[in-house]
Amino acid sequence: MPETDLKQQLAERFREVNGGHPMTDPDDAYVSAQFVALEELCAVHGREADTVRRLMLEQRLPLPGYLRSDGAEMVPADLFTLADEAGGVDLLEAWFTAHWADPMTGKAEWNAYLSGQYVCLHSVTPTTIQRKDYLTTAIGAAVNEPDTGSVQWSERLHALVDELDTLEPAFTGYDRLRFGGPTSRDTCINAMRARFPRP
Repeated sequence: MPETDLKQQLAERFREVNGGHPMTDPDDAYVSAQFVALEELCAVHGREADTVRRLMLEQRLPLPGYLRSDGAEMVPADLFTLADEAGGVDLLEAWFTAHWADPMTGKAEWNAYLSGQYVCLHSVTPTTIQRKDYLTTAIGAAVNEPDTGSVQWSERLHALVDELDTLEPAFTGYDRLRFGGPTSRDTCINAMRARFPRP
């Protein structure tokens, strides 16, 4: 199949998952600073872009995180790292899902990973996914703790928020459209810091 056809198929699949929201100039600038074009990354790693597109369409590698307005498929710079660590693309799913004790949770996280929507992490690995889940849950639960508002509580809360801050990028306006509302940075970092300033 010609590369142009694979690129078109991948763009269609991306829009099926993310919707048809337009990318603005600020979105493009953000994405260009945070991600790399698929063809550029493949050139660096000695891979064929059409082969990688086929793996994405076959749900063996994650979809691009973004489609820039010029059509470039934007992916994380470490796109191939997990497959390499797993021993190859063929072993990636089993390696990835094995990080969760519950097979159903592992499969759900694998599907989320394949969607390309884990743009909420600087580096997408099972470990960072699990840590983000823990932190967002703990931050959300903190407001109901018995000592809410105390100095000790504030220190615990801000330690959680600060750690999440190191894991997450800034996000862009496009993300709020495709996710249908505020991002985890909006709710768990920015809002918490505004609501509960450091003492």
